[in-house]
Amino acid sequence: MPNNTTSINQTAITEFILLGFGHHPELQILFFLIFLSIYIITLMGNLLIVVLVVNDRQLHTPMYFFLGNLSCLEIFYTSTILPRMLVSFLTENRTISFSGCFIQLYLFGFLVTAETCLLSVMSYDRYLAICKPLQYSFHMNSKVCISLAAASWISGCFSVSVVVIWMRQLTYCGFNGIDHFFCDFIPLSKLACTDTSLIMAIALMLSSLFTFPLFMLTITSYICIISAILRISTTSGRQKAFSTCSSHLIVVTIFYGSLMIVYVLPDDPKLRGLTKVLSTFYTILTPMINPLIYSLRNKEVKVALGKLGQTCMLSL
Repeated sequence: MPNNTTSINQTAITEFILLGFGHHPELQILFFLIFLSIYIITLMGNLLIVVLVVNDRQLHTPMYFFLGNLSCLEIFYTSTILPRMLVSFLTENRTISFSGCFIQLYLFGFLVTAETCLLSVMSYDRYLAICKPLQYSFHMNSKVCISLAAASWISGCFSVSVVVIWMRQLTYCGFNGIDHFFCDFIPLSKLACTDTSLIMAIALMLSSLFTFPLFMLTITSYICIISAILRISTTSGRQKAFSTCSSHLIVVTIFYGSLMIVYVLPDDPKLRGLTKVLSTFYTILTPMINPLIYSLRNKEVKVALGKLGQTCMLSL
């Protein structure tokens, strides 16, 4: 709904309205149940991965160290969006404060950038394990792993700060409805009363500087991995090598695929519904399916899960 305040200054809008999926009032309870189930599965699945990685010595390897970091990130990532979304389904109150919107924008940008970095680090780890196995322990020692994980988190923190601080200084007035289910950069920038061409250019430049090299690192790593796997003479050897990276490849494909489609689609009102649906893939569905993919397709995780189950049964 439009804001009745007509004064053109930054305090003209004190809150935004996340329109989200509110165009279908008859489906709000169904949406609530679906997304609540997704949120519970996401939290339980990712927490379980973290517990397994911490408690099982067999999982104290670089691959699972990065997986534990990814699961922690996914918990924060989905919690930035889903709780507010669930409240709106139940109460039909879709308002979010001016400051709250920019906090959500910052957290989302920070976490999606950190996930991009972490997925690239994980692909590089698989590249070393498969293509340079004799040098793996040297290149991926504990100090390097901690440094790479820390760099992933820190890069997400700093890369988004400039854009969010600048966005916060823009003037917003008139219509205050954000046509999305969270405070995303492009839908929010459309509500500004001032020229946003400069901030759009800066955001494009920063995102290109941070994400494009990481994307190319991921693609290059998997080209080398697939090439190395194809050179293995035995079928069993190829299957074993591919099984160590197939889970991560699936996650990367879903994450990057949906993210790229959303931001490449033209800004057409007819496509906004599709954009929202596709946005759920990298914001909501990917955090849920990550632990499922890694646990169902990974023997070590299955074994660790069995040990944890036995321990819990004995304690009872």
